[in-house]
Amino acid sequence: MARATNAPASRERRRRVVDQASGFRGRRSKLYRYAKDATFKAKYWSYRDRKTRKREFRSLWIARINAAARAEGMTYSRFWEGLMKAGIAIDRKVMADLAVRSPAQFSRIVSLAKEKVCPPAVQAA
Repeated sequence: MARATNAPASRERRRRVVDQASGFRGRRSKLYRYAKDATFKAKYWSYRDRKTRKREFRSLWIARINAAARAEGMTYSRFWEGLMKAGIAIDRKVMADLAVRSPAQFSRIVSLAKEKVCPPAVQAA
């Protein structure tokens, strides 16, 4: 009996890997051996960087909120404490957008947070 090689399935599997590597430069997009490594690394990096992107955006939002809050005379941590005490539940993404696009509304929110952190009686003293 002849040796079975499973050639159609193997060829299809290799073609799929090379197709995934289309757009890569040089032999990484044409040869299976190099396309396999390139796609493996690309998948690894894309998975890792999807997590990293979330961290980077959160830190960007915090930096924007902090800058806007400091312009109003408050630090980020005191501002966020005031928001929690005031019962204002706006996430950082929306809050950063407010700080950048509509400073007037953001300053109203800061004033609400200031009242909860530093009551008016304490401010006068």
